[in-house]
Amino acid sequence: MNDRSLIYSAAFARALATGMMGVLLGIYLATLALDAHLIGVVIALGLAGAAAGTTFVTFFGDRFGHRRALLLVSALSVAGALLLAVSSHPLALGIAAFIGMVNGMGRDRGAALVLEQGALPATVSDQQRTVTFARYNVLQDAGHAIGSLLAAAPALFAHAGFDVPQAHRASVFIYAALSFLPLLAYSRLSPAIESRHVELARRVTQQTRATLTRICALFAIDAIAGGFLTTALLSFFFYERFGVDVAAIGLLFFAARVANAGSHLAAAWLAKRIGLVNTMVFTHIPSSVLLLTVPFMPNFTTAAILFLLRESLVEMDVPTRQSYVMAVVRPEERTFASGITHLVRLAGWAVAPAFAGLLMQGSSLAVPLYVGAGMKIAYDLLLWRAFRKVRPPEEQ
Repeated sequence: MNDRSLIYSAAFARALATGMMGVLLGIYLATLALDAHLIGVVIALGLAGAAAGTTFVTFFGDRFGHRRALLLVSALSVAGALLLAVSSHPLALGIAAFIGMVNGMGRDRGAALVLEQGALPATVSDQQRTVTFARYNVLQDAGHAIGSLLAAAPALFAHAGFDVPQAHRASVFIYAALSFLPLLAYSRLSPAIESRHVELARRVTQQTRATLTRICALFAIDAIAGGFLTTALLSFFFYERFGVDVAAIGLLFFAARVANAGSHLAAAWLAKRIGLVNTMVFTHIPSSVLLLTVPFMPNFTTAAILFLLRESLVEMDVPTRQSYVMAVVRPEERTFASGITHLVRLAGWAVAPAFAGLLMQGSSLAVPLYVGAGMKIAYDLLLWRAFRKVRPPEEQ
């Protein structure tokens, strides 16, 4: 198996774990008697851990070694998952989430992703780059979809005689087992994945720094908005607002990830016709408008339909955004560019959930949806204004 196939396999396995925990985390913490504010804090700590891991690989990943860095972050994920499964105290749960970089987003965004994305463009031409990222994201969303179905595990354990907390704990142990699988793939990677450029100052030009500064400023807005809309918090919203069980929510997010996966291929097709930036913006704005309608729906079925329509659009900016960032920097700058942009996004995601949980508890369950969707629309308009004339090589 070549390195690209090993990266794809690891990404798929990691997505299984992420998809499962994205649905379960908020509900699992609720079964341990944590209130909405503390749930938000634990989710935020998990994303803060992911941000710390991403910081490390961004600035030291080349020097430390890509393979060793991938093995390290995967081992920490397993350790954190095991601690999460055996803990009950909020402090211990927060530590577990931080160490394990537990991702309540429900989508794979973290240190391993940065290293993988820095390596993928070198395996294809500029014309194939967006399709390659689309396929990479399809595999991830297939994992996210199946992982969302695995979130029904507590219902199966309960049927077997487990009480509610025990059923959820057993499910977190499954999450830990899934987190172990990428270790097996990474252990077989060849030395070819290591970067030949280890001096950061030599490989980041002033032009790239200026471009990344503008991109990161905009990505920060989108990331904070996304932190109000993590899968863990959205699952908690559906759980509390409509009174549906975890199995129904798992099925909803399975369908959402299937919609995400299809949209990635559609994004690659659309980007060839209208460009990467236009694809990012003109699919993202309608998705935010759809999300704004969800809290006003009278029942779960109607809300779920609108939510799925939103999910069929919201991820079309992901492969196009990844491809665009890789296109506007030099090949030797790609790991750094991927790392710094993901770091900004993770930092934004880590800040917002605690405030979202506080708003849910003190104001309304739907307030984070309003805030997140509104900020995303503002981000899209600013992005289009700033980068509509900065074109990647294949569009020039």
